Amino acid sequence: MTHALDRVCVVIPAYNEAAVIADVIGDVRRLFDHVVCIDDGSLDETSVKAREAGAVVVRHPLNRGQGAALQTGLEWALQQQSFEAIVTFDADGQHRPEDAARMADFLIERGLDVVLGSRFAGAAYDMPRLKRLLLKAATLYTRVASGIPVTDTHNGLRALSPRGAAAMKFNHRGMAHASEVLQLISANQLSWAEYPVEVRYTEHSLAKGQSLWNSVNILWDLTWKKHP
Repeated sequence: MTHALDRVCVVIPAYNEAAVIADVIGDVRRLFDHVVCIDDGSLDETSVKAREAGAVVVRHPLNRGQGAALQTGLEWALQQQSFEAIVTFDADGQHRPEDAARMADFLIERGLDVVLGSRFAGAAYDMPRLKRLLLKAATLYTRVASGIPVTDTHNGLRALSPRGAAAMKFNHRGMAHASEVLQLISANQLSWAEYPVEVRYTEHSLAKGQSLWNSVNILWDLTWKKHP
């Protein structure tokens, strides 16, 4: 890696992740100095565990949705020192910090606005077949809607330049923001690339993930809802 990771901020949105958040943040801090956890109104000790693990914690008093938590995290990072890159990273333990570091380095080296992690260009371990089909369908829908030929849509691992992060003004507070990212890339003419990553599914991450019904809700949000 050619660029110092002390110029990168990692944003981790979390909701009721007390069981794993300390391990996730500890793992991320092996490589990154700057980690902010957005506690999206958790009812457990997510904030306490995250702070003890070394993250800065910003807390929503009420649960507002992952899109809103990411919005808060990106805005917080942009208000701090001049980071070269901002990485979004899921709280459930399915991402690898090494992939995040490589993506941040790739973004800076290539002068890109957005780098999107792709498990389908990389590897997805222990992914249930139905989930794979749902994610493939969501990707196809978003490719058509946005005109951007990605291989993976609902992957929370992304690297953004300050310009890219500032352009992420989500209308959708919930999970539909992941598809909206591509619409914002297109609307703001941001330079982008995909990067192969590994995602490992565990019992915990699957329990926290999207159900079939939630996928239907995402489609509804993207197609008919106009405001958060």
